[in-house]
Amino acid sequence: MLFFFTALALIAGFLLYRYWSKSRARQQLLSTPLTDRQRVLIEQQVPLIRRLPLDLRVKLDGKVNLFLDQVRFFGCDGLDVTEEMELAIAAQACLLIGNSDLWYENLTTILIYPNAFKSRQRRQEGYVVSEKEIVRTGESWDRGPVILSWTHSKLGALNDHDGQNVVLHEFAHQIDDMSGGTNGVPILSDGQSFAEWERVFLTAYDSHVRAVESGRHTVIDPYGATGHEEFFAVSVEVFFEQPRALKAAVPEVYDQLSKLFRLDPVSWA
Repeated sequence: MLFFFTALALIAGFLLYRYWSKSRARQQLLSTPLTDRQRVLIEQQVPLIRRLPLDLRVKLDGKVNLFLDQVRFFGCDGLDVTEEMELAIAAQACLLIGNSDLWYENLTTILIYPNAFKSRQRRQEGYVVSEKEIVRTGESWDRGPVILSWTHSKLGALNDHDGQNVVLHEFAHQIDDMSGGTNGVPILSDGQSFAEWERVFLTAYDSHVRAVESGRHTVIDPYGATGHEEFFAVSVEVFFEQPRALKAAVPEVYDQLSKLFRLDPVSWA
């Protein structure tokens, strides 16, 4: 019996030490600034970062460090992954959670293709299951990985005013999935009302679908009409790249996203 309790105490002590050690390493990464060289590389690849207020950029540094420590990048179809690619993707992924307590706990792998890639889509309608091959520029799986076309990721980041950004789009799906399913309802911030979120987004989605079906111009990409989860993801793209246009067109959607991310891109210089 004494041996049993001694062994139990040793195991508990080991687990506590492991937790303390991991927590300490995490805090060290979060408090470590990026190098000047890393900041220059990020700003060259992702000009949106130049507009961030100083306090957010400080937080972003630490989260980029933690992200790069946790996630491994793999090139596909012969692509050699560079430091610039890793920093650009990490900076945009961390921008979404730069001022919140959310974290990509389950994400460990990012696959990067040189260009658009083929993916098999499986669909079930009643007893009928069909599969087809489609071409994608990005893909987000439940609990990871994230798959990206570098050509489209690079262009999307460099043009930071067009509301089209595949990296922000796919990581919006990752955030959406943290609630237990990719359905357009992420884990909300403290003080946010689920009922209010549902009212705002369902109303905006229905209006968006009608506008797309009638051929009217929409600030949010027409692809958002394909489902609630896609409407959320494309709204996130516009929130960061065309915040004034989103706030003018759909102010309640902007307000909910601002509360979710605890950010106000309209106020950035």
